[in-house]
Amino acid sequence: MDTALSDADAKAFSLKVLSDIFGFHPDMNPAPMDDGNILVRYNHPAVNVVLSETAKAHWQEIEKRHLDGLTSDEVLITPLGQNKFDDFGKQALLGRAYMFMDAQSPEIIRLVRHA
Repeated sequence: MDTALSDADAKAFSLKVLSDIFGFHPDMNPAPMDDGNILVRYNHPAVNVVLSETAKAHWQEIEKRHLDGLTSDEVLITPLGQNKFDDFGKQALLGRAYMFMDAQSPEIIRLVRHA
């Protein structure tokens, strides 16, 4: 994002990115972070972080419902097979689900500028 954008333009840009992710093929590229969290990247300039503490606190539900994070007729190929996920993959799906939930009713509560 251009750091010279006004706050209004930065908010508009951010909302468009979320809309583009929500309306685009739901590709994601998760990566482990040094602190144990997971960074989930998309085909647009946005990321989200799955906090390991949050995942641990809700692990039973994640285990039971992780496939609810797939879109209709979606097939993701993992080293385990089609739509089969290890713990890392289940957490990545959680992160993507959070992004999709946020994108349905986005609300920008704070802009943080890169120095």
